Amino acid sequence: MTAPHDASLMRFDDEPAGPEEACYELTLFVSGASNLSARAIANARQLCEIHLDGRYHLSVVDVHDDPAAVQGSQVVAAPTLIKNRPLPVRKLVGDLSDTDKVLLALDLPGANDTQTLG
Repeated sequence: MTAPHDASLMRFDDEPAGPEEACYELTLFVSGASNLSARAIANARQLCEIHLDGRYHLSVVDVHDDPAAVQGSQVVAAPTLIKNRPLPVRKLVGDLSDTDKVLLALDLPGANDTQTLG
């Protein structure tokens, strides 16, 4: 049974944080060692380093190595980037090369002052 204060903490953990204080939890699903996967990984890392400044945890999952994770996340294409935290959960499919679209789609800070990643 959950104590009343535990339930309050769980509810607090699910509330969205402000963009300056949020720690972002991201998962990138890729398919093997293809050029598209390599580009998506590089773009995701660059995006995180530039726009999230140490306030993120990025996991990269190869769909061939971990099919259970793919099913649990309901991923239907690779590469797919999922923002798990802060809520709401957002998903984006592609190589993440259009930074403005990625930032807007994932509701990340800095969407208006970016350049396209390579």
